[in-house]
Amino acid sequence: MCSVMVVCVLYPRFELLAGLGDRRALLAEPVALAPEAGREQVVGEVSAAAEAFGVVRGMRLGEAMSRCPGLRLIPPDPEGVRALWNGVLDRLEGVGAEVESDTAGAAYFESAGLHGLHGGHLGGVLAATRRALGAGGRAHGIAGARFGAAPSRFSAHAAALQARPRRGRRVHVVEERSVRAFLAPLPVVLLRTRLELQALPEVLERLGIRTLGEVAALPARAVAERFGHPGLLAHDLASGADLPLVPRRPPEPVSERLDLPDAASGQQLERALELLVARVLARRERRGRTLRGLAVSARFVAGGTWRVAVTLRHASADPERILIATAPKLAELPAPAGSLALEVEAFGPPAHDQGRLLAEAAAVRRARLGEAVRQARQAAGAEAAMKVLEVDPGSRVPERRAVLAPFPDPPAP
Repeated sequence: MCSVMVVCVLYPRFELLAGLGDRRALLAEPVALAPEAGREQVVGEVSAAAEAFGVVRGMRLGEAMSRCPGLRLIPPDPEGVRALWNGVLDRLEGVGAEVESDTAGAAYFESAGLHGLHGGHLGGVLAATRRALGAGGRAHGIAGARFGAAPSRFSAHAAALQARPRRGRRVHVVEERSVRAFLAPLPVVLLRTRLELQALPEVLERLGIRTLGEVAALPARAVAERFGHPGLLAHDLASGADLPLVPRRPPEPVSERLDLPDAASGQQLERALELLVARVLARRERRGRTLRGLAVSARFVAGGTWRVAVTLRHASADPERILIATAPKLAELPAPAGSLALEVEAFGPPAHDQGRLLAEAAAVRRARLGEAVRQARQAAGAEAAMKVLEVDPGSRVPERRAVLAPFPDPPAP
């Protein structure tokens, strides 16, 4: 057995399972994830019963409904998917794995560095992984993971697809000497597991190339001339080669959530986002760093969630700059929200210079104010320095007109 093996942990229809929640019995019926609000009108993951009608992921909504008039649409839950999948990745890292994952439902890690921790061989690593995911999966209502092991990421994913849990075969291992023979009869549609190759399988099928073995048999130079870099990547994958894994960075969850009044919109949403920005910047976990990536999310009153990521052009801890980048996203909310949240996805370098302190006098005043705020918080706690933030000045309810928000943490002198 090859010492360097990539393990794939695969949860088929993971996003659909997260959207169903406690209604897992619906998997026996034709169901599909509804299009995300404000996005392209295509269905998401579908059940096996829907696939029997010819409905597949990425199909236009109208075509899916015409093929299966009884198709039941499930509202997507991006927040639930993210929370469940992060739990799976945390459990994998708990057995010592350095995990790479581009999409929810599929994770990869190399087993070589874990042999000494789990019996000295690949079987021990797979057994430890199954135990870790089995207990956590049952606790969170997700089960049915498939495991594949092969010399590369792509071949490990293909091996996991060949596992059959109902037949008692959850693990499929492909040795290095037989990887090309294993991949040869598989259909070219498997190349769609790579985001950069979504359109290539359809073109190959039009040219009469239907299996990975036929792709691997093509001359590399001819493939490069016809398809460019995507063609060369597909040729390498079909031959059993792949790029090295890039493990994810350990997450640093920093998020704030705010419940909204009924029918909150317009200025109320903007004020709520301003309050969330102030709270995030006041968190101790930030440790004076700037923010590079953020995510604005909402939970709808009628059910379902919404989430959009925002990457700042320049990392900043300036509340006004952050609001300029995130506030326009509120216009994309497709339904009334019951709560709004802001999460930090990536930090930037320490906030040594915020760009405002250009004049020496302003810098001195800001430094004195910062020192005063720090001393007040050190003496009386984090809520010693607050500011009044108007939320809905025209409201008849006094408690809704203004709220107290943490005073922005000034930069150190």
